[in-house]
Amino acid sequence: MPYGFANARWLEQGRAQATANLEIPLQLACVYVAQRRIMSAPTNLSEIDLIPIPGKNYFNLDREWREEFIYFAMVDRFHDDQARTPRLQPGRSTGISTPDDFFGGKIKGITNHLDYIAGLGCTAIWVSPIFENNPHAYHGYDINNYLSVDPNFGTEQDLIDLVNAAHNFDNAGKPFPMRIILDVVINNSGDNWEYQGGPKAYSNAQQFPFGAFRRPDRPIPIELRNSDWYHRRGSINHFDVSPENLLGDIVSLKDFENDDDDIGSAVINTLIKSYAYWIRQADIDGFRVDAVKHMGPLACARFCSNIREYAYTLGKRDFFLYGEIAQASDDLYNRYIGQNTSAQDGNNTIFFGLDSVLDFRLAEGNGDGGLRDVIKGFQEPKALFERLEAQRERALNRGEIGRYLVTFVDNHDSFWQPSGRFGNGAPDEQVIAAIGYLLCSLGTACIYYGTEQGFSGHGGDNQLREAMFDKATPGRNLLNTDCRIYQEIAKIADVMRNNEPLRFGRMYFRQISGDGQHFGFPFGFAYTLAFSRILYPDEILIAYNVSDAPRNDAVIVDATLHADSSTMNFLYGNAGTVRVQTAADGSRFVNLSLAPRQFVILR
Repeated sequence: MPYGFANARWLEQGRAQATANLEIPLQLACVYVAQRRIMSAPTNLSEIDLIPIPGKNYFNLDREWREEFIYFAMVDRFHDDQARTPRLQPGRSTGISTPDDFFGGKIKGITNHLDYIAGLGCTAIWVSPIFENNPHAYHGYDINNYLSVDPNFGTEQDLIDLVNAAHNFDNAGKPFPMRIILDVVINNSGDNWEYQGGPKAYSNAQQFPFGAFRRPDRPIPIELRNSDWYHRRGSINHFDVSPENLLGDIVSLKDFENDDDDIGSAVINTLIKSYAYWIRQADIDGFRVDAVKHMGPLACARFCSNIREYAYTLGKRDFFLYGEIAQASDDLYNRYIGQNTSAQDGNNTIFFGLDSVLDFRLAEGNGDGGLRDVIKGFQEPKALFERLEAQRERALNRGEIGRYLVTFVDNHDSFWQPSGRFGNGAPDEQVIAAIGYLLCSLGTACIYYGTEQGFSGHGGDNQLREAMFDKATPGRNLLNTDCRIYQEIAKIADVMRNNEPLRFGRMYFRQISGDGQHFGFPFGFAYTLAFSRILYPDEILIAYNVSDAPRNDAVIVDATLHADSSTMNFLYGNAGTVRVQTAADGSRFVNLSLAPRQFVILR
């Protein structure tokens, strides 16, 4: 039975979850909600209650994370809580430029437009940090209160409402449960205090004297108001040099003392309990863990393991934890993920506890071009072939590699993408092909908000974080469901949902030929990029004409799965069938005639 939303097994489970709260007597439920709305947020560890909410059936879904299509929404820039409509058109949009400050996006803005996200085919939403931040920190990473929602974004109840709405969402009258992932920061606090004598830069692991907290009532929980709980080594100069990258501050964001000692234990226990609170309160489904490579291995392992264990106590069987390791290094990834991943710390073996990491290696490459450059024809495809080979050691078969990476082509940070968003300078076809590649290849595909509208911001961080609503024009937003890019991505996502090989299958890049006899892997800058996903006994072939001219190439398919003169059907990008042929050496292939930058899927 296909995975898509006709899969009775998990549809029934999703529907059961949707009605689970009705088991609470209505009068009791109303009293409970009223109490929740007026209850003040905790300020210290002793006030944090981790006992499951009485009568609540926490959300659990029988769907693997590699089956999801994640939508990354920056709360401040996605949508406010005002009624707005788009001008429906096939063309792309230019995102709304914003000041480098809070612009007005709300949690309710996401809740009110779940239909837009679901319509794109996304089944999970990664929400930028929603906790209370220091002034001007619209992005959410400058946290001063881990136990309260930033009032610029809304309230705790707004977050609860978003999660409930996502879990119980119906799309076109059919259950379409979506998961919610919170972005969490555990390596560092916000800029909540100052050094004595002013800002400091890292210098030979020197510890600098503490000055003063910037506010007498922050940070929260109050246990974090202890100057010994911070490394106090000044800001990092070299982000990939140890121990500087483990001890230093990320610019002005103050690094926690999370070492393997009594203080480090107290710090990480505080953060574990603080973030577990949000799972309990709002029924969150996963965490994207910020700045993982700047944490010590034990702190990372303890946080992830304890969070996962707490989720289990609530009945959440598949809480997802994926880390940001902003470096294109397979060796570094191998430290964190995989079936038997561990590290040695003296005589101790440490398992990091992450399910996955963001795949910067795929997106940007490792000095030899990544997916961004290959799709645009700036680099040869060799980088992608080598990328796949480097993943072999992570799993017993190539299908299982898909469990371990969250793939993307652009995001909210400019440091690794100086050319800006993927859409900058890219025609519609390249944007469609890039997201199509993510949806059809190994890993959990993630799309950055606005990419589906062709946003092309470039420059600094703020220029890559355009708004999708226009405060200067009442009633206007950019959530244009008629946009060609949006519609084509939705079609590919639907194909992925309804074809198991695209979610679980092994992946192989395919050789091509101009004459149907002499095959080889493509090179240069004008070729057909093709790969297969095989889930025995089925094969799905994905092909993309990288060049800006038509191509007619023969593409290898599996000879054991396709008989001579059998046919493969187009699932996307064209109609009809193509005939499987046999080369002189016994190889099987199909001839594909592709328009410039055409992306197709066949089965």
